[in-house]
Amino acid sequence: MEQSLNLDGYHPDDHDDAAVSFHVRVTAHEQEIPLHHHRKGQLILALHGGITCEVAEAVWMVPPQYAVWIPGAMPHHNRATANARLCFLFIEPGAVAMPEQCCTLKVTPFVRELIVKLAACRERSDRRDRLVQVLFDELPDLHVEPLRLPVSAHPKIRTMVDFMAAHPQQNRTLSQWATQLAMSERNLSRLIVRETGLNYRRWRQQLQLIQALQMLVDGMNVQQVAQGLGYDSTTAFITMFKKGLGQTPGRYLESL
Repeated sequence: MEQSLNLDGYHPDDHDDAAVSFHVRVTAHEQEIPLHHHRKGQLILALHGGITCEVAEAVWMVPPQYAVWIPGAMPHHNRATANARLCFLFIEPGAVAMPEQCCTLKVTPFVRELIVKLAACRERSDRRDRLVQVLFDELPDLHVEPLRLPVSAHPKIRTMVDFMAAHPQQNRTLSQWATQLAMSERNLSRLIVRETGLNYRRWRQQLQLIQALQMLVDGMNVQQVAQGLGYDSTTAFITMFKKGLGQTPGRYLESL
């Protein structure tokens, strides 16, 4: 049984299950969960489509075959693509060793099937308990993937992120941004490094990688994505993508 994005009124902290999973289908009228938090940790697995999760100072994009892990008590805001299909897995604090920080995890086919199967077993039983135990054996071995965009509350950084997210095809240079923000190029460069930990080129490319994944998930081909991100050539875009994710966009699409 599939739930709505708000789980049809289910509140995970009202229950003490070590782990509970839900199938979620996103509709065009319900694509966003406002800022919230819960005691339980949450793993959001994308089965089809994608979901973006924002926490303090970072944004994660979760395409198919990946999941975002949100530790318990961490405020977060989620936005899913229309018609996305997800699995929500809630885990009691301390039930299994999971990362202490929010992160994106590459989900193995075995773990994916365990989470999907658990979502179909809502009633407590010995069989369900065994599924949870096997899942807990596998979760700590999942690999963290570099799909994080560092951001900050600094108004100039937010101005840049909001503009680049809304206008991905406009590749403004650091010099152009410095003029726009009435700063010297050197001071802006230092601000970006201080607030994000990355230089401007790396930071912009990380956002482009997240945007590229969103476009690919939405059905755009590689040439369309390259054009949509303002690249002069498809080859240059493929090089950026492969450097960020270790595989070409074509290979990535084959894995969906």
